[in-house]
Amino acid sequence: GKFLVRDEKEPGKIRNCYQQRMMLVSEDFVVAYQQALEQEVGDAAGEIMYRCGFEWGRADITQFEKRFAEEFGASMTDLPFGMVLESWWWPLQAAGWGAWRYDLSNQKEGLIFVDLFESAVARSIGNVGKVVCHYYAGLFAAVFSHIARRELSGIEIQCYSMGEDYCKFLIGAAKRISAAQFWTREGATAQEIIQRL
Repeated sequence: GKFLVRDEKEPGKIRNCYQQRMMLVSEDFVVAYQQALEQEVGDAAGEIMYRCGFEWGRADITQFEKRFAEEFGASMTDLPFGMVLESWWWPLQAAGWGAWRYDLSNQKEGLIFVDLFESAVARSIGNVGKVVCHYYAGLFAAVFSHIARRELSGIEIQCYSMGEDYCKFLIGAAKRISAAQFWTREGATAQEIIQRL
């Protein structure tokens, strides 16, 4: 079937095949929204976008967990982790949020890395010399927090909007993410942050 369908009961609303409400926006909308928020609240804009992403991620993974049990007749913990993560992400990729690659090889050290290709936010905003994908950082932090059953934080340490080929996120305990935030503000590269952690 189709991925996006118009809601027959509520004209003007679009839903995906899982009945999740969707919204079609232009790149101009994404840019204007980000600029307006930054003009309104200044440096707090990144934290607001992060919290919005976190709440979105928490709601999305909770809904996904129920849907997963119905579709597969099993809990998320009963099936391979990679299958669970890819099943969660594909509706977001189909909706235009980009492709991803996660790296759990440092999980024993409490670190998860996520590479994001074709970020809807960074692609719209372009090269502005700073990270802009705060929604994604919050989203990934919430999802991995839910799966790990403990509170995790996230930060973007590399961004397409900084002239990079793709965006890179770090998910881990709040103390380690705070250190990464400090190093980022000091101008450290993603590779330098990874080496220090």
